[in-house]
Amino acid sequence: AEIIILEYKTKGKLQKQICQVALDHFEKQYTTELGEAWASVRDVLTYPLCWQYAILLNKFSPSAELENTLHVKGYHPAFPGSLPYLPASFKCYIRRTPGRFPAQKHQAGKLKEYYLLNAASLLPVLALEVKDGEDVLDLCAAPGGKSVATLQCASPGQFHCNEYDDLRSRWLKQTIESFIPDPLINLIMVSKLDGRHIGDLKPELYDKVLVDAPCSNDRSWLFSSDIQQATLRLIQRKELPYLQFQLLRSAIKALRPGGSLVYSTCTLSKAENSDVINLILNSCSNVMPVDITEMAKAVSQEFTFLSGMQQHELLVLPEKGRAWGPMYVAKLKKI
Repeated sequence: AEIIILEYKTKGKLQKQICQVALDHFEKQYTTELGEAWASVRDVLTYPLCWQYAILLNKFSPSAELENTLHVKGYHPAFPGSLPYLPASFKCYIRRTPGRFPAQKHQAGKLKEYYLLNAASLLPVLALEVKDGEDVLDLCAAPGGKSVATLQCASPGQFHCNEYDDLRSRWLKQTIESFIPDPLINLIMVSKLDGRHIGDLKPELYDKVLVDAPCSNDRSWLFSSDIQQATLRLIQRKELPYLQFQLLRSAIKALRPGGSLVYSTCTLSKAENSDVINLILNSCSNVMPVDITEMAKAVSQEFTFLSGMQQHELLVLPEKGRAWGPMYVAKLKKI
């Protein structure tokens, strides 16, 4: 866990301290990449008291009382019916005001009723469009929010959740146990394989693959606990695109022809987003981009996107009152 230095109180709440090294680095890079959009994004990222949390309901533990409470507290559905893919069983609530609904404690043998998350992190799941009976791979699955969200949408034939990191893998297992009931949990395979090799181990086995890649997490990096940690992170940042490229290449091998893949990160960094996808499209002749502009259009009321992106990708920019993201999403199909 990170040590967060508490600097000053605001409205009785403690405000985390910004890590100047990370902020200076972002300032340089994102002024160039995002232009005028960066100033308002920076205001949100550096001010956690304006962050918002979405509430993803667990269909395996429904509560009419919870839905009533949410309505009373001014929450509304996050995603409109006009989306190309929005299963009736998928329910997520948000409200305009910042703040976090109380998290549920883990209780052995009892399923949680909801999952708190950044609403933008559900866009990769909605872009993947999983249907009943499809074989699905979540390549970098911890902490498990997207795996849980996928299971709110459909019942895969087989569902393979992979997480290479030991600690994160335990976290993933606990998340799945907290949200998924017994008979269904047996259909989920949790592995700790190196995602770069899964394509060779399991070639052409899946209809859908989600690559929610390890990335430089802009939100948490701004609050790095010390200069050493921040400096180390910024050095490692240069190596991430190659890892992301390798994970994508592996995911493509694991896909059946005709299958599709969604790549996502929670960074604004072009090197880890568009550049990685362009490299894949230029080096793999068996994949083609898939247009996701319909999905983006349908959710444009609640999410702000960077303009000028290609049709197969989107980048969610946090802004006040819609503090979702950063979240990059790109969709590809194997030929």
